[in-house]
Amino acid sequence: MKPDARVHIYISGVVQGVFFRAHTREQAKRLGLVGWVRNLPDRRVEVVAEGNRQNLERLIEWCHKGPDLAVVEEVYVEWQEPSQEFDDFRVRY
Repeated sequence: MKPDARVHIYISGVVQGVFFRAHTREQAKRLGLVGWVRNLPDRRVEVVAEGNRQNLERLIEWCHKGPDLAVVEEVYVEWQEPSQEFDDFRVRY
């Protein structure tokens, strides 16, 4: 199914070393989204996801909380046109 939206998300706070990437991948797969998640050198987590806009909004909502050990301070969201370049959701290193 062709994605109708794309979102680029930056999450800051205590978001590295708390399994944020693995849980984000699980959430994205559960929601039928494609794209990737990675840690950034400045201690933020970056997510690019494509899919159904409603499910992307659910992922954004989840990112405001994150996994149990996370302490999310800020979530920056930028909506973009989908590129259709992804076929699954992965953790990037």
